[in-house]
Amino acid sequence: MKILLVCSSGGHFKALQQLRPFWQDHDRVWVTFKTATTEAALTGETVHWAYSPTNRNLPNLFRNLVLAFQVFKGDRPDVILSTGAGVAVPFLILGKLWGSQTVFIESVTRVTHLSLSAKLALPFLSALYVHWPQLKQRYPKAELVISQEGR
Repeated sequence: MKILLVCSSGGHFKALQQLRPFWQDHDRVWVTFKTATTEAALTGETVHWAYSPTNRNLPNLFRNLVLAFQVFKGDRPDVILSTGAGVAVPFLILGKLWGSQTVFIESVTRVTHLSLSAKLALPFLSALYVHWPQLKQRYPKAELVISQEGR
């Protein structure tokens, strides 16, 4: 199985790193922002550096959409796994249209409402994981994952 791991830097990147037991034994490709932290952590990994910022930045949305086409053309992932944020949206939409399974793990900080990224990607998701019963109740198709913070 080939996995495309897509996330912003910072907390989104940390959250995806914490899922290492799931993805470490699979072929994988990363899409994230180039920072000192991501460069150091992803040494030896296949990485496509995305364009930042993504919030309300249409030129970078277009650049990341072009990047998504390039990534899918070359890598053809079976699964796209993302913890957000905005950079994930073009990859999840294109991935679903190209036949990949698309998975979004919402931030544990989202208790009652989905992030904008999750809302935009929702129609294109194969699975949405949330950490709080309030979100599961609001989005019945979501899967509830109780973390330490959500207890």
